[in-house]
Amino acid sequence: MRKNRVLHATLVFVLVQSASAAQTQEVTPVDKPPLAKGWQLETVATGVPQGWGMAWLPDGRMLVTGKGGTLHMLNGKTFQQVKMDPLPNLFVGGQGGLLDIAVHPGDKTNPRIYMTMASGTDASNRTALVMGTFDGKRVTGIRKVFSVRQAKNGGEHFGSRILFLPDTTLLMSIGDGGNTPQRVGKMLARDQAQNLATHQGKILHLTDAGKPVGIGAAEAQPIRLTEIHSHGHRNVQGLALDPKTGHVWASEHGSRGGDEINLIEAGNNYGWPLQSYALDYTTREPIGKKVVPGTVQPIVVWTPSPAPSGLAFYTGKAFPQWQGSLFSGSLAGKDVRRVGLDAAGKVTAQERIPVGQRVRDVRQGPDGQLYVLTDEAKGTLLRIVPK
Repeated sequence: MRKNRVLHATLVFVLVQSASAAQTQEVTPVDKPPLAKGWQLETVATGVPQGWGMAWLPDGRMLVTGKGGTLHMLNGKTFQQVKMDPLPNLFVGGQGGLLDIAVHPGDKTNPRIYMTMASGTDASNRTALVMGTFDGKRVTGIRKVFSVRQAKNGGEHFGSRILFLPDTTLLMSIGDGGNTPQRVGKMLARDQAQNLATHQGKILHLTDAGKPVGIGAAEAQPIRLTEIHSHGHRNVQGLALDPKTGHVWASEHGSRGGDEINLIEAGNNYGWPLQSYALDYTTREPIGKKVVPGTVQPIVVWTPSPAPSGLAFYTGKAFPQWQGSLFSGSLAGKDVRRVGLDAAGKVTAQERIPVGQRVRDVRQGPDGQLYVLTDEAKGTLLRIVPK
């Protein structure tokens, strides 16, 4: 049985690599897409300090994380802080803090709450996944279920979005560790994205207990950590699932341009820093090449950088013309960008919805509505509705 699994894994890996190598057509970067029409923004509530992630409980109530280490529940038009047990060794600094949140999709009562966070100190920190149980009033029993193997210093590039899949396993994005000259271990942080013996610059595939799921390529390659789902990422800030096709999409920060939307498949190499449309912050020289055999091209490239954040796949009824589209928030661009897709996942249109504030997350709620979370000092929750 083991031999058959390895043979199957090897075949899967070869097929994935062949498909990746075939995608060699250069992508044309887009600046600002045209304005979308027929929408307006509604303010739902304000008051979350540096909102980062949002999720819904089984009863429909919304939870929102605050980067400083707080958790909030939407109550009508206001947010009330939710009590939690202490977060283990939370590090708040730079881009680090309490980050994304997800509710276990299989729980109907006393749901398990999953959150990503920076853990450690400025001198030694790493991205961690924690889990606790919400009893209706408090999140209790919070503990680490996964932690990045190799520590780094500073406050850059933690990732880190969570996406539950239909089988209740989850994907978790990890940043590469920081901008040059930042180092992780004995190499530049960005080079860790190609190092299959580390977690930096990867999307990981974990069980709901934080254990490695593993992929075929992992079994065929002993040097590859079994948690790794895909690699060659700089700093993935959005993950979204098409519930019909099972496609997983990711939004990713470039460097001085070259922000990306990617279709994520197990075993693929998304290029960073060998393949990119980005420039070095210091030298302004291109980072890598735009086309590298064996790496997967993005479906969208944005230059200048809007700094993409949360990502949603839209299936709601309020905007029938937008069904099947991706909606990406942006921090520097202060907007939400719609990426229209056809049945094969090809881009058919791009539009933008100006927000005027840094957008940290975009999600479709259980009511089918599109929600937008800003990360200002007193962050705002908005809803996109027909005009």
